[in-house]
Amino acid sequence: MSTSKKKTAAGIVWFEIPADKPERARTFYSKLFGWKINPLPAMPDYQHIDTGGADASPNGGLMKRKLPGQSITNYVNVASVAKSAALVEKLGGKVCVSKMAVPQMGYFAVCQDTEGNTFALWERNEKAK
Repeated sequence: MSTSKKKTAAGIVWFEIPADKPERARTFYSKLFGWKINPLPAMPDYQHIDTGGADASPNGGLMKRKLPGQSITNYVNVASVAKSAALVEKLGGKVCVSKMAVPQMGYFAVCQDTEGNTFALWERNEKAK
């Protein structure tokens, strides 16, 4: 009998691209990579990026830049946002946006590593409220 716990693979599952001019960025990425970028009906200021990858390529989002210097944020799949956020801080990183729910999809938190790079933690959970 195995006593090992099931571990969630820590791969990139989503990314977000902030833009000063979202339509300009939409045109750029659509023409460069052939990505399909369309507004989400529930979030008019947020556009879904369909990368069209037949492999495990993540999809993403495109939105208006909210802060000067804001750059692309990768979302990394984890088993628990709360536990991973605590580990981020223990290792010298910083939690910039505490755990938040995306209803019926999961939870996320935005962090910074020890070098000042921003990334997000993602925990899939269809029961999120």
